[in-house]
Amino acid sequence: MSPTLSLAQHLALAATGLFFLNGLLTGVWKYAQMRGGDHAHYYVNIAHRTSLMYAFACLLLERFAALSAWSAPVNTAAVIASVAFFAMAVVTYMVHGFLGDTENQLERPHKLGRATLPNLLITGFMVALIIAEIGGFLVLLAGAGRGLGWF
Repeated sequence: MSPTLSLAQHLALAATGLFFLNGLLTGVWKYAQMRGGDHAHYYVNIAHRTSLMYAFACLLLERFAALSAWSAPVNTAAVIASVAFFAMAVVTYMVHGFLGDTENQLERPHKLGRATLPNLLITGFMVALIIAEIGGFLVLLAGAGRGLGWF
């Protein structure tokens, strides 16, 4: 590990690379589906685009972690919270794309292949995702604001 980069920065940069690679690979998957028909499955498209967007979002997390005045454990936890839920979202999109089971994962009943998932599970996951992604970034934003002397 580089002595000039914190653990939070290393994790965010690793996530950047992995999300970008996943975006490229899901782009091949999308292309293969398009060659076999009119279009790729809705969630294959979503997985492709969100992987690319999350790659760049992780670069933002890295920069804000680098500028943050908070402690290394606080910055690391904030990066992990955001990145973990970014990854869980993309994996969910990929699973739905592979199964071809829905074009709206929030539509009730919640389908996963032939199974039906409980409403509480989906709602709980979405609430946790919102808290982790927004909360993780707010921690880094506030830390960077403090580090840059904004307040």
